[in-house]
Amino acid sequence: MTSIRRPTIGVFDSGVGGLTVLRALLDRIPNADYLYFGDTARLPYGSKSAATVAHYAVGAVNYLQDHGAELLVIACNTATALAFDEIKVGSRVEVVGVVEPGADAAAHASTNRRVIVIGTEATVASHAYRRALEARGITVREKACPLLVPLVEEGWTEHPVTEQVARIYLSEAFAEDARDADVLVLGCTHYPLLKPLLRRVAPDHVTIVDSAESTAHAVAGHLAIDPIHGPAEPERRSDSRLRFFATDSAEKFKKMGARFLGHPVEDVVHVDLKE
Repeated sequence: MTSIRRPTIGVFDSGVGGLTVLRALLDRIPNADYLYFGDTARLPYGSKSAATVAHYAVGAVNYLQDHGAELLVIACNTATALAFDEIKVGSRVEVVGVVEPGADAAAHASTNRRVIVIGTEATVASHAYRRALEARGITVREKACPLLVPLVEEGWTEHPVTEQVARIYLSEAFAEDARDADVLVLGCTHYPLLKPLLRRVAPDHVTIVDSAESTAHAVAGHLAIDPIHGPAEPERRSDSRLRFFATDSAEKFKKMGARFLGHPVEDVVHVDLKE
């Protein structure tokens, strides 16, 4: 893609979890404007059919394009896993999902070609990460961790209960023939908030790959922009114009979103997408 002087990047997710991807984008590409669409009225996507997810996602990304998005980031793991091809076909601009960048980063980080992927039940059941990693010559074990999302949304990112739950999940994931896996992929946009906790719980030899950060690097590559390595200075980050769209309560989005984005969420517009 040719370089855009100051791009407008549209970020889509089924809820607020994709704000961790937006946070990574702001750190790596502060000289851009961002539109974020959270389909909060219709989440979770994981319990819906691939056709329904595709229908919802295409409607949302069309809304973002109509509001000026010049590149689209599908921050939702479920939408990327179940409907990425349909989203690309239905888009007028370039589209980046979270799965391929995460798989790329994991493949580069692994020395013994054995990787663990944790995610929601829907993402794991789609085997999107498995396919992407196996195409890169990686042996994969997937582990669904359904309790982690509600714990993160409760704000319990450092709670002893969350640590115990994560310890159980990872002990199961790294059991038996996967004991020597050397990369852990965070295949859910909620999980970056658990990174310090997961670092304590995961085996010492394991590298943690955050697909939100990997996606931000991929977007910088698509835009022919050199990403900032390390967090952007607050004054540079504030240069970005941020606009948010949510299909449920704007006030609820602001409250929950601030936790995921790491600073206050303003300028939230309630959107009612027609079926």
